Amino acid sequence: MNIVISGTGYVGLSIATLLSQNNQVIAVDLIEDKVNMINKRISPIQDDEIERFFNEKNLNLIATLNATDAYKMADFVVVATPTNYDSQKNYFDTSSVESVIEDVTRINPKAIIIIKSTIPVGYTECIREKTGNKNILFSPEFLRESKALHDNLYPSRIIVGTDLNDSKLVEAAKIFANLLKEGALKKDIEVRYTGFTEAEAIKLFANTYLALRVSFFNELDTYAELRELNTSQIIEGVCLDPRIGEHYNNPSFGYGGYCLPKDTKQLLANYEDVPQNLMSAIVDANRTRKDHIADMIIRRNPKIVGIYRLTMKMDSDNFRQSAIQGVMKRIKAKGIEIVLYEPAMNEDFFFNSKVIKDLNEFKQISDIIVVNRLSDEIKDVEEKVYTRDLFSRD
Repeated sequence: MNIVISGTGYVGLSIATLLSQNNQVIAVDLIEDKVNMINKRISPIQDDEIERFFNEKNLNLIATLNATDAYKMADFVVVATPTNYDSQKNYFDTSSVESVIEDVTRINPKAIIIIKSTIPVGYTECIREKTGNKNILFSPEFLRESKALHDNLYPSRIIVGTDLNDSKLVEAAKIFANLLKEGALKKDIEVRYTGFTEAEAIKLFANTYLALRVSFFNELDTYAELRELNTSQIIEGVCLDPRIGEHYNNPSFGYGGYCLPKDTKQLLANYEDVPQNLMSAIVDANRTRKDHIADMIIRRNPKIVGIYRLTMKMDSDNFRQSAIQGVMKRIKAKGIEIVLYEPAMNEDFFFNSKVIKDLNEFKQISDIIVVNRLSDEIKDVEEKVYTRDLFSRD
């Protein structure tokens, strides 16, 4: 198969790597540096599995800036461009997805387009009507930052949204699902073929449930912290119930990252005319958690608060929508100085807070060091550290 992947972030690059084991894959991006890095087999994102595959595997993968030539010969075009939800305007920016679909429809209308980007519920049906292109599918991704290729190699499930009444499109959905299965290492992968809108809803409800779980254990931790109880003992006892389990139970400063903040708010927006209480509470709980964390730090009366890493997870270089940024804003609003230690950042300032490059200097000048996920690098100043990381994992 000739496959084009549009977008080389976590989703796009992991799928390109997976599929290029057995197919000709062309990765299209707008950023020349990323294209050059991929062609030199240097991963532009932090992901151990991608780096290993780049070093060890004979991948049939080429990156290019020339989308037009790439689309011409494509059997499948996977759209993995970034989208973003603006909760203030109640607007989901899907312009990057629409641009790719319009280009492919014009250049190669026979190509099957698979949307992998996060989109609003009902979007696939709408774009099919708007463009007149019926060769459009939606297949949600279920990936973790820095574990994107691993989650493609060992997927929890494969979902492909299609027109169940169109035998040709159902067959295309099956071919695409089989391409994903062929590249995976996991056997007996659960595959489901659903309607377009049902597939979109699966993605949003799955991420909102994960946000709910994060919020639940964070609020448990808030209660225990204020009552001076041992949070880890409570969580461990609760999670011994097999119906609850031990996953997603490590307290944090709130959920963040690429998906959970925007997906929960977008799903809530879809409930405009539907009775609900829980969806609003999930969004509100994340805001309340940041308020609590900031209050606990402010209570210590620090003159300088050091933020150790903006990233949400261990072994990640992404700090988009990280919860700690919300905590920072609340602390700065009280007139307290903030300094940062973030090796993934080249700038000298981040929202008017100084970025300190030297870790020892950072440790020395910080009265309190705020850490979402613990690291061996700061164990020598443990007395300064404020964290809610109890189990040293994401």
